[in-house]
Amino acid sequence: MSVYQFETNVPEEEFDAFVKKSRYCNLLQSYHWANVKENWDHLYTGIYDENRKLVATGLVLIKHLPAKFTMFYLPRGPILDFENTRLLEFYFSELKQIAKKRHCLFIKVDPGITYADYHYEEKDDVTAYPKAKAIIAELEKIGGKYKGLNRDFHTTVQPRYHMTCHKEEFDSKNFTKKGKKNIKIAQKSFLEVRIGQEELLDDFAKVMNKTEERKGIALRDKAYYQLLLEQYGKDCFITLGYFNIKKAYQETLERYQKCLSDLENCPENAKKKRFTLEELKTSLERKKTEYKEELEASGDEVCVCGTCTVIYGPTSEILYAGMDETYKRLMAPYLVWYETMQHCFDCGCEMSNMGGIEGELVGGLSDFKKIYNPVIHEFIGEFDIPVNKLLFKASEKAYQIRKNKNNHE
Repeated sequence: MSVYQFETNVPEEEFDAFVKKSRYCNLLQSYHWANVKENWDHLYTGIYDENRKLVATGLVLIKHLPAKFTMFYLPRGPILDFENTRLLEFYFSELKQIAKKRHCLFIKVDPGITYADYHYEEKDDVTAYPKAKAIIAELEKIGGKYKGLNRDFHTTVQPRYHMTCHKEEFDSKNFTKKGKKNIKIAQKSFLEVRIGQEELLDDFAKVMNKTEERKGIALRDKAYYQLLLEQYGKDCFITLGYFNIKKAYQETLERYQKCLSDLENCPENAKKKRFTLEELKTSLERKKTEYKEELEASGDEVCVCGTCTVIYGPTSEILYAGMDETYKRLMAPYLVWYETMQHCFDCGCEMSNMGGIEGELVGGLSDFKKIYNPVIHEFIGEFDIPVNKLLFKASEKAYQIRKNKNNHE
């Protein structure tokens, strides 16, 4: 029987190496994620066996609550063999002891265990993994209060449904008809896609601000994106789509002059050709006016959309994305997201997570993301493990009230 030793400060190199090799690898359990969550304290927990081999890790975020209480949170963690019940029980038994010393009311756990995987067209015939159900039962056995198979964004901290593209399936041939069409429109729209880091930060922050204004929500500021770049170095990158207004205007002028010449030389009896040229002339005049106004307003080029992505192990996460609604006709996000994920796969990733969606699989987010032929990863969901049983119910209610308030602010 293995002899386990619990630690609360596993060294960075060991910690990340273990997480990256795990089938449950997730950015939210990376060593540097603790530094991104600046308003939380943290522990780098782990378990070593008798051979001093690391067999479990868990990034524990610690939120300070009123009256000197705390809550512990493991986003997409811990990282361990959940089918090893002895290891699972030992981890949480030890973590509870640590939690009690820090006046923790409850431990919130959101394991990276997949409940089911399927493509969009298979959504009406989903079969859960038997192992997932068994793990739910084990977590309940050790005292976890299960939040259930929610489909909304508000019941749990992290969305339970994610759309993820896998390298072996990522091919434009597999995209939806709408996706292929809109990517082609973007490719013909005088767009330049740039991938970089700090040199693109100002433009990315501006386009995210446009998104905030459009949706009436508060996302993150430039300092936060700067922090991501600092923490993850070359593994964090920004992808931006730039609209070359000057080039679009000049080419339109050239096409317009040619159209006028063609009309002048068009025989009077070529009625069909003349009609087509007249329509083209009208269209080009409209575009000339449009591009001229945009040149005066924005200059030679303008950033119209972008993404911020972090690569971690064999995975990548598109954490933030925004666009300038003024230029939505260009279909730029379709191309920028495509180039973002292709870059991840070129860097060696096996999968690229496009982020959370609502479980009903309807609405703008799902409609946009499904065009890339993603796999829908449905996680098992969230558990609260009481530490102070006497105050747990009251604290859980207070936490939910606070969370609902934040969701509506």
